[in-house]
Amino acid sequence: MSYRTLLAILDTPKNTRQVTDFAVAFANQFQAHVIGAHAEAVAVVPLVAPMEIPDPVTVQALQDMAHRETEEVETLFREAARREGLSHEWRSFVTSSGFNSAALVDSARSCDLVIAAQGESGLLSEARSELESFLFESGRPVLLIPHILTKPQPIRRVLIAWNGSREAARATFDALPFLLAAEEVEIFTVDAAETAAQTADMAGVEIAATLARHGIKVSVNSQQKSGLAPAMAIENRLSDGSIDLLVMGAYGNKRWWEMLFGGVTRTLLDSMTALTLLSR
Repeated sequence: MSYRTLLAILDTPKNTRQVTDFAVAFANQFQAHVIGAHAEAVAVVPLVAPMEIPDPVTVQALQDMAHRETEEVETLFREAARREGLSHEWRSFVTSSGFNSAALVDSARSCDLVIAAQGESGLLSEARSELESFLFESGRPVLLIPHILTKPQPIRRVLIAWNGSREAARATFDALPFLLAAEEVEIFTVDAAETAAQTADMAGVEIAATLARHGIKVSVNSQQKSGLAPAMAIENRLSDGSIDLLVMGAYGNKRWWEMLFGGVTRTLLDSMTALTLLSR
């Protein structure tokens, strides 16, 4: 199994350089085709009483600015892809929906892996909200690059945040190409619940055995009753283990619940220190 088609979400010139560098590295590693995708915003001008008529000159100026950014993003992507001799293509969409553009979501559904930059934190961040909705709707694994990582590095150590959920299982098998190439893979559980199928001490053992049958070097680490929230325990393990890639399921609870009350996914997205592969 390998990733053969990568979709790189290119938002601004600033994060285009970062995302393209990582997309190029993974394309070379997996001999993959790379699609660079950009959503060009439709210019919107607030209407002001009493006339409530938008100024066409202002609207056109804003649209021209957005289009110039699209051209800059495209140039950066194409130059990097050509320099590396990659199989690639460019797709841009003019939309008021950002990442939630139906055309962009459709493009993602035909890809093996989506690569994007970490969204801005905060509930009021429009880009962050769009990224989360895109993750929820696309049905494909999304690899997020944290702000602090500026250059690709080999993925040698992988941490799988395992809670036995559908989302965690999906993420684990979506990450197989990375797991097969890694030197070490750790199944990490936090305060695992007792079930009819296993005790808390045995949590993660069965999925570890399955991965081992693929030839993956895998270990199991279970943390019980530490008093730490799962997100904090995972963050500590990422730091202690010098982890290159975190694999986890996204939004185990309903999204509206997580938006109101937080959750492991949202907490970790706010403080990413490693590449993070999320599946829903």
